[in-house]
Amino acid sequence: MAMTSILNADDIKKALDAFAAPDSFDHAKFFEMVGLKSKSAEEVKKAFLVMDADNSGFIEEEELKFVLQGFSTDARDLTDKETKAFLNAADNDGDGKIGVEEFTALVKE
Repeated sequence: MAMTSILNADDIKKALDAFAAPDSFDHAKFFEMVGLKSKSAEEVKKAFLVMDADNSGFIEEEELKFVLQGFSTDARDLTDKETKAFLNAADNDGDGKIGVEEFTALVKE
């Protein structure tokens, strides 16, 4: 499933352009810009499944680095600093990965 089946392609492009510079990524602003924040919990879960590249039921730190590519294949990688900040913001149980409930809560906060 492509992220464009859940979100507007123009919104995705604008958000990716806004965070094109290294160390500029802000997950809260990004989720709002792509329109994910206003989607239903079911649609947020679908977006999570796109980002869970290995279908493990979690977004691990290594997958998180490439999370923007779930929105567009030519998007940049997150820096190590951005990856750690994103993980720390979402990983409420401290297991080092983001589950679907943690992701949904992060998007909706």
